[in-house]
Amino acid sequence: MYRVPFLSLERQHQSIERKLKGAILKTIQSGRFVSGDEVNSFEDEFAAYQKTRYCAAVGNGHDAILISLKALGIGRGDEVIVPSHTCQATWLAVLNAGAKPVPAEVDPMTYNIDPLQIENVITPRTRAIVPVHLYGHPCVMDRIIAIAKKDNLFVAEDNAQAQGATFKNKMTGSWGHCNATSFYPTKNLGALGDGGAIVTNDKRAYQFARAFRNYGSEKRDEHVIAGVNSRLDELQAAVLRIKLRKLEEWNRKRRQNATSYLRELYNVEDIQLPPGESEVVRPVFHLFVIQTTHRAKLKKFLEKKGIETAIHYPVAVHLQKAFGHLGYKKGSLPIAEKLSNEVLSLPIWPGLKKEEIEKVCGEIRNYFK
Repeated sequence: MYRVPFLSLERQHQSIERKLKGAILKTIQSGRFVSGDEVNSFEDEFAAYQKTRYCAAVGNGHDAILISLKALGIGRGDEVIVPSHTCQATWLAVLNAGAKPVPAEVDPMTYNIDPLQIENVITPRTRAIVPVHLYGHPCVMDRIIAIAKKDNLFVAEDNAQAQGATFKNKMTGSWGHCNATSFYPTKNLGALGDGGAIVTNDKRAYQFARAFRNYGSEKRDEHVIAGVNSRLDELQAAVLRIKLRKLEEWNRKRRQNATSYLRELYNVEDIQLPPGESEVVRPVFHLFVIQTTHRAKLKKFLEKKGIETAIHYPVAVHLQKAFGHLGYKKGSLPIAEKLSNEVLSLPIWPGLKKEEIEKVCGEIRNYFK
């Protein structure tokens, strides 16, 4: 049976294989694997892409959020507002910064944090908001920034799933005081291993991030703060420099695939489709996520037809054991719990063939018939 993979990095890499091999070989021959020219060049190029002044590359996306919060002075006794429906790394980074994650429910149509719900959970201890541009769809950043200004809060964006997306023609990951991203291999801009970055226009936050990621040291043997070891290596930076040049093309293909899904699945029974592109919002469809009360049966049906799907995320964050001490119970965040029971991710990656999308859509229509 011909299978439609949920993700195939192999096809994506085929178009740049020669350049990737050349960049890796060049790095090996240089003999420099940590904190060298490739990292410096990538930081400059990624900052320019994000239209920000500074970029500090780090070891992974979790650390990018953690260090962003640390750079903004967030710590013990502080509260940070996070989305109720997101990857648990967002909440973990807040905890590991010493602060308390306080969830605000998301908009069930966009899956992103609802500005109205943000206002409902602000307390005297609230210091920051972490909007997550989930699945590649931009948050309503102008309203979030307005709330933050009114209440004197920091904004640290989690842009791990939305590299290249825009809201009102401004890049996601460039609105906040500090903005974190991940280069995990499955991301729109993915390395061949772990990686992350912080972009900002705040020079002090940038200098803090550079020192904190390197044991708290800006100069060799001089440690100004108690930092960590979270550095992007030269090999990953070399790979990311190649991939960054292809990101706009790959994102365009994701949007084309999404347009096909939106057209072919329009008005299919018991499916809620994600929002598409508009004059205000330009998503990049890291994932194409539908909602259905038939999720388990539909997933099983598609698997039998050779179509791979995935679930992001099957257990609501507040119901994970790691966050049990926060006191949330089943029923505490009903929108997040509903989404965890109903969302299903379809294949969307660049390199997905037209006939593969047609097969996915055809089988979904067949199921509901």
